[in-house]
Amino acid sequence: MYRILKVAWREYLETAKTKTFLLGMLMTPAIVALILYVSARTERHAADSQPARRVAVSDLSGQLSAEMQRSFQRYNSSHPRRQLLLQQAQANVGAAKSADEAHKDKLRRGELDVYVVLDADVVAGRGMMRVYTRKTTLADFDVLSIVGNLLDEAVVNRRCQLRGLSPEVLTELRRRVPSEHLVLGAAEEERVRKKSDFVAELMLPFAFMFLMFMGIFGIGQHMLTSIIEEKNSRVMELLLSALSPFQLMSGKVLGLAGIGLTVISVWGAGAYAAARWRGLALSVPAGILPYFIIYYILGFLLFSSVLAGIGSVCNTIKEAQGLMMPVSLLCIVPMVSWFTLVKDPHGTLARSLSFVPPLTPMVMILRLSAKAELPLLEIVGSIAVLAASLPVAVWAGAKVFRTGILMFGKRPGLREILRWIRQK
Repeated sequence: MYRILKVAWREYLETAKTKTFLLGMLMTPAIVALILYVSARTERHAADSQPARRVAVSDLSGQLSAEMQRSFQRYNSSHPRRQLLLQQAQANVGAAKSADEAHKDKLRRGELDVYVVLDADVVAGRGMMRVYTRKTTLADFDVLSIVGNLLDEAVVNRRCQLRGLSPEVLTELRRRVPSEHLVLGAAEEERVRKKSDFVAELMLPFAFMFLMFMGIFGIGQHMLTSIIEEKNSRVMELLLSALSPFQLMSGKVLGLAGIGLTVISVWGAGAYAAARWRGLALSVPAGILPYFIIYYILGFLLFSSVLAGIGSVCNTIKEAQGLMMPVSLLCIVPMVSWFTLVKDPHGTLARSLSFVPPLTPMVMILRLSAKAELPLLEIVGSIAVLAASLPVAVWAGAKVFRTGILMFGKRPGLREILRWIRQK
């Protein structure tokens, strides 16, 4: 055990003292924060300042001219930096076809941004609105939605006039009731739940799962590079002269597990501090940190044992990446289905994935952080399944590591690797 701990301490120091690791651990949160800040500022600036869009409307009903003008004027007065320039086209039904083609040509030449045709019976509720654009970009969807809402408002106001109703009264009657979401705490405690708090609570499970993913999958890949580098530099042969293959592999796994805990602690503390600085009321479920550590340690030991076996049979990083592809695809399943799992943490999919050992740490921490109030039996069962699969992974990884670490040249095939595992 002493030798295993010595190797673990050496692996920890060799990784932690490198400039690339320190820069990556400290700079990654800083870069993410900078990206979020710049993207927020850019999005706000883009929303507030856009070039004026030219909109031509052909009203075949001949009843909406004044209402359209008022709707567009109200919009432009409240959005001085996002103007919509209205051009009312020919409303004569007899000359509509030629005017229609003329405006389409303008649209093709870039003299218009949007061209809309309102049917003759659109006010009566039987017609429709046809919107023409050039090749639509993502930036156009917001404009198209606004134009559609303004024309719809003009049609509704005209209908009100024809029926002797006041559009202002109708707007007043349809005004939504202001609401406030209050969260009850212990005794008589009450807290107002803001929309930003809801978003933070929604993203909290993903943040916990992402930390677990980076700690297991991201840090675990250091195992591959470390083994391949030491194997190619023949340092491995020197280490094996004083250690058994199992001691060497175990020490590397434990050392990198400590590296993962260090990175997770720094990133988690930084994310929590940033959220509090932004005024987000994060409600971290009580008791989740011990579960996080348990799932992380068991998951990392299992995953790293597999990676140790993969790294020992490879001579280059390129070969290792080819063998890692199936493992990578399996590990990203929780990442792509996290929203479904959060919405239904007690569902069949969530419960099934919780008992698949490579996915158990990420899925379970996602469910626990979603405040699903999971049965204790289910939590203990998932930990038991993960713990029971760990000796199998360590045993198989050690078998492959023992033989493959001293082999050079052509990479062994699957049959040969299976034969190593069966050997006593």
